[in-house]
Amino acid sequence: MCGICGILNADRSQAESEALVRTMAARLSHRGPDGEGFFSQQNCVLGHRRLAIIDLDNGQQPMFSADGRFVLIFNGEIYNYLELKKSLEGQGCRFRTNSDTEVLLQVLLREGEAGLQRLKGMFAFFFLDIANGKWMLARDQFGIKPLYYVEVDGELVFASEIKALLTHPKIKSKLDWRALSHYMTFQFCLDHTTLFSNIQKIEPGTFLQGTLGNTGWIARRYWDTDFSVVEQSGEEVYQEKLRHLMNESARLQIRSDVPVGMYLSGGIDSSIISILASRALPSPAKLFHGKFLEGSAYDESAYARQIAKQINGELIEVVPTLSEFIDLFEKMIVAMDEPMAGPGLFPQFCVTQIAAQHVKVLLGGQGADELFGGYVRYLIAYFEQAFKGAIFGTHEEGKFVVQFSTILPNLHVLRDYSSLMQHFWEDGLFGEMDRRYFRLIDRSPDHQKLLSPDAAEKMGGFNVFEEFRNLFNHPKTLSYINKMTHFDLKTLLPALLHIEDRLSMAFSVETRVPYLDTDVVNFVTQVPPAVKFRDGNLKSLLKKTFEKDLPAGIINRSDKMGFPVPLTQWMTQPKFREFVHDTLGASRFKTSGIFDNLKVEAMLDSEKAYGRTVWGALCLAQWMQAFNVET
Repeated sequence: MCGICGILNADRSQAESEALVRTMAARLSHRGPDGEGFFSQQNCVLGHRRLAIIDLDNGQQPMFSADGRFVLIFNGEIYNYLELKKSLEGQGCRFRTNSDTEVLLQVLLREGEAGLQRLKGMFAFFFLDIANGKWMLARDQFGIKPLYYVEVDGELVFASEIKALLTHPKIKSKLDWRALSHYMTFQFCLDHTTLFSNIQKIEPGTFLQGTLGNTGWIARRYWDTDFSVVEQSGEEVYQEKLRHLMNESARLQIRSDVPVGMYLSGGIDSSIISILASRALPSPAKLFHGKFLEGSAYDESAYARQIAKQINGELIEVVPTLSEFIDLFEKMIVAMDEPMAGPGLFPQFCVTQIAAQHVKVLLGGQGADELFGGYVRYLIAYFEQAFKGAIFGTHEEGKFVVQFSTILPNLHVLRDYSSLMQHFWEDGLFGEMDRRYFRLIDRSPDHQKLLSPDAAEKMGGFNVFEEFRNLFNHPKTLSYINKMTHFDLKTLLPALLHIEDRLSMAFSVETRVPYLDTDVVNFVTQVPPAVKFRDGNLKSLLKKTFEKDLPAGIINRSDKMGFPVPLTQWMTQPKFREFVHDTLGASRFKTSGIFDNLKVEAMLDSEKAYGRTVWGALCLAQWMQAFNVET
């Protein structure tokens, strides 16, 4: 796990480019406190900061091939590096180190882009053939590791984080209004966009390819999800296959030459990972859990203790407070680079800060909700479709995935979601699937109430729904559950992985996500929807596969709510209200003209429980102030 950066085709002296890349690398020092390295030649200067996880003594970068022709800088881990190494040795390859970096280097110089299909891991890298100037800039299949780039005056500048790019004198901190329309709707940006104008991210499963000295390049997608359903005989077959794949993923992802621990929320996803990983670890695992003291709705520690006791793990509980929220908020937003997703990133920030005192690698349950169908909104959407089918006889894929009669026993899960259901059905019923799901995830109505007329006009020219529709209606996702999970895998998941990366790397900790193994994902996306979402039971396949491993109280939980933060409780406290007024009243945000300041004042008294309007406004204001964003 590291930080990478570089400048290609610079129109300045070599010495100036080298100094600039050193400045960029220094801005990434939190990603790699264990060492740094640089490479420089005409049209190419590279920088690397190292967080040593595998082969602590010999994995320095940039790494060169034995003949000096190829050079690689790499951020991430290749979990199947030992298997790849054995295969390469069988072909006559000889290795100088025990690092996964050298294995990646050998795969690329022997196989080029075709070798990407063999990689199981998380990665962002730059690979150069020094002899002919051909280069590749690539990102892993799911976007676990970040990679950003800017083209400015013929230069291509790239880095692991946006803050490193902003040290470049020609890269301006300017708001992208199209991206802001995404943020107001989803609290993340779609496709390659960021909230910074002209700064783009390489999309998951994609690489850029070009030649030094040439200003053009091509972008190619080398991997994508496949929702072509593969029928098997009997659900037990799917369960047996999933169990095998998840055990294999956990086995590979605990590989490390430094201590490994686990996030443990007390929910199904992280509990399964903790159980599987603990079986493969040589000693009892350290488990890290966060909770609040503002009431039982914010405290899941009893469930986490059950798992810790079952696997004989050491549970370390972290209790974030309002004072910490205020003290850490700016640092957290700076670490994030962009405002996105929900307030759950605050307790995760606090938990990771404590975990960094004990371990250097953490495993977590990210990705399971998007892959297996774990969000309550899926059940709400399907309830409407089942109701519609019962009345009108409509169906999907030639059969009912969920019938009205079978979904009824699982509707108790919706007990605590009356506000979401009221919002969903207050406007429309039985409409097209894309419009109905958009209704469930669209957060713009609350934010639009705060917009100034000028900002509303600037964003009015962007049709966010059409962008959403193009992603949602994937030609191979015929069933509703596959359409919903596909969209979330492509959009929400990268945003959550952004949080996972930034909050851990802020404390020089590597986080790994075993659910996002290519074999696991390729298998699950092709499982028939009726198996994944049996009778409207959220994450049905995952729960049935591991129901004997988990305590009944956890497998049958209906009160899991992610990582809720007591913002509405804090809003009644003068200390928090003062913080909100100071943040939203900061000069750069207040004069940006995005929000109507009078409407912002009233927002504190109208926020719903678990609402995100205050959170979204706070993040945007702090981001604009911290990064001096111009509109």
